[in-house]
Amino acid sequence: MTGLHSFAQQKYTISGTVSEEETGETLIGVNVLIPEIQSGAITNEYGFYSITIPEGAYEIQLSSIGFASKIITVNLTENKVINLSLLENLEELDEVIIKTDNKKLNIRDPQMSVNTLNASTIKKIPVVLGEADVLKAIILLPGVTNAGEGASGFNVRGGAADQNLVLLDEAILYSSSHLFGFFSVFNPDAIKNITLYKGGIPARFGGRISSVLDIYQKDGNKKQFKANGGIGLVTSRLLLEGPIVKEKASFLVAGRSSYAHLFLPLFDNENVAYFYDLNTKLSYNVNENNKLFLSGYFGRDVFSISDTFSNTFGNATFNVRWNHLFTEKLFSNLTFIFSDYKYGLDLSLAEFNFDSGIRNYNLKYDFSHFLTDKVELRYGLNSIYYKFNPGELTPTGTGSGVNALKLTEKFALENALYLETEIKVSEKLRVQAGLRFSTFNRLGQEELFLYENGNPIDYNPIFDIYQKGTPNDTISYEKSKTIKFFSNLEPRLNVSYQLNDRASVKASYNRMAQYIHLISNTTSPTPFDIYAPSGKYIEPQLADQVALGYFKNFDNYSLEVETYYKKIQNRLDYIDGADLIANNAIEQIVLNGEGRAYGLELLFRKSTGKLKGWVAYTLSKSEQRTPGRTEIESGINNGKWYNSPWDKTHDFSVTGQYKLSRKWLFSSNFVFQTGRPTTYPSGQYEYNGIVIPIYEDRNSSRLAAYHHLDISATWTPKPNSEKRWKGEWVFSIYNLYNRKNAASISFRENRETNTNEAVQLSIFGIVPSVSYNFKF
Repeated sequence: MTGLHSFAQQKYTISGTVSEEETGETLIGVNVLIPEIQSGAITNEYGFYSITIPEGAYEIQLSSIGFASKIITVNLTENKVINLSLLENLEELDEVIIKTDNKKLNIRDPQMSVNTLNASTIKKIPVVLGEADVLKAIILLPGVTNAGEGASGFNVRGGAADQNLVLLDEAILYSSSHLFGFFSVFNPDAIKNITLYKGGIPARFGGRISSVLDIYQKDGNKKQFKANGGIGLVTSRLLLEGPIVKEKASFLVAGRSSYAHLFLPLFDNENVAYFYDLNTKLSYNVNENNKLFLSGYFGRDVFSISDTFSNTFGNATFNVRWNHLFTEKLFSNLTFIFSDYKYGLDLSLAEFNFDSGIRNYNLKYDFSHFLTDKVELRYGLNSIYYKFNPGELTPTGTGSGVNALKLTEKFALENALYLETEIKVSEKLRVQAGLRFSTFNRLGQEELFLYENGNPIDYNPIFDIYQKGTPNDTISYEKSKTIKFFSNLEPRLNVSYQLNDRASVKASYNRMAQYIHLISNTTSPTPFDIYAPSGKYIEPQLADQVALGYFKNFDNYSLEVETYYKKIQNRLDYIDGADLIANNAIEQIVLNGEGRAYGLELLFRKSTGKLKGWVAYTLSKSEQRTPGRTEIESGINNGKWYNSPWDKTHDFSVTGQYKLSRKWLFSSNFVFQTGRPTTYPSGQYEYNGIVIPIYEDRNSSRLAAYHHLDISATWTPKPNSEKRWKGEWVFSIYNLYNRKNAASISFRENRETNTNEAVQLSIFGIVPSVSYNFKF
């Protein structure tokens, strides 16, 4: 289409939201393009877009993977609000592998080191026990690993699990796994969009130094009542959604639970292990300029061994959000969030309970300002109040040998201001720059230990070991007082340069600050780990990361190559013999060190045709070093660099889907990872009749390589059925060739031969499963 608009000086703004036609669900990441003048926008987290262009007549193209493309004609003579909708394309939806912008925008966008997934992709990846899993899906991407089967959390670019910011509808989650890593806490039926930032992280995010996993729940169907769910061998789920006021207000409720423990008594097994979670959401369109959202999540894990031990833990969140449109160019979102992580331990045999947790109250105000068709600003503020409960011991019987003990509660306030902008410098060059200013107030507490020379850890040069320091005094602060104040400037920069219509190079830099720490002596998070705030003795972690990438699109394929280097300051590590349970002085067992990680990532994708999938490979190194504080001290591992617990030299995965017909879809994935670092004893000696092992350098050995092959087949008996009830069967086999991957290696004395032997613990062999999914 041609016209005089290219010469006109008067400009007007087209703005509105893009939603799914059948449900009214707003859509994230839709491309709203005007090819004639090479302008456009991408819908934000609430489906909003705004484009300012010269007056005239235009064709506007809308596209999003999983939906039928759409073209509308607009004659622009004034500012216009145009709310748009897209129709789900079921044939195209089956072809989704990794959802990205369309090819041309993908290479232009300065944002790099980011992957976006949708629920339909995740549901087609075969996993253990047949339950679709968000975390298992992202581990198939380059730069993302975990500690192995039965391990909680995930690791990004050589970082620890606690260095990932995990958000659900903007609420912070402190545990991302159920049943010690067998399942994730995310119900895929309730999820709208999943975005993982590994580098070049936008300035609106902060508080963690490795990655951001940003997840949004569905809003709920505003047009008609719908339900869907699934029944599996060990878990089942059900989601209900529908309008409260048609086209205006909606609800969503989704529940999920495991029930394998119900069958254990049949085998004379009195142990119990199960989880349940609940997702809820209310959405209300007040008018064209105002929308309200209330959403919540509640999840719990229960694990017990007979009548001697019981463990309950989980997340709970609640948030209220208000979207307001000041003008067609200024969008805002005000959010209040409550987040709570609780851990409870009941030791009936010892007759005591132990409870700990972390709670926060979070206020955010974010703005998106579309200044021109070439410049967009995002800015806002964020304030989080923390309450840390390190633990409380409570006797439960008269025979308990444990005295009541409440560890000192800790409090903190984290604030941040940010500004970020994206500028189209030229047709080939785009820049995304941002700055975040963060502060952290470690607030007063009832009792703070003081130490001689300010050192909570003593060094014994005779035995070359670190020992807990002995407090020589205590001091008490009011909650309103500040014990220690920190502030950091966190610059962010992304640059893309388009080489041609098919290829571009990108570069990024980001500095991140992290003020809370997960103190752990395991390779993956467990409920026994302790969260601790920065303060008088613990410095905040700081990370600087640079990345460089090459991106190329072919007709049916795409290639992404990225290399990165990350340097970390003030990475905590525990001293040998550290005891985390009921420790009222965490500063006595940790030392400040440093870390570094670097690597090369490759992602090759095929997203069209009957056979689709991707190949991902990462070559990387992740190390830590904790030198002595003085020339006399040896530090940890004699002050030498050593492999971090999550270092994986090689990480290779292949994921594929083949659509044989409308009734049959076959999927498979293969994963290979270098074995996890570990420390083995290298010798032993006897002292006063006690055999004492001598250990090699920390993490200088490795477990055997980790790998498995998984397959699944999805059968839809009546794909063309006009009935409301629709169902499908999913048959899957995890670890097809029955690989016994090592979760750990322990050493013991063989009583028959009186020799030491190594014992490998493996969690899964081959695991077949079947599940039935339905919707109506």
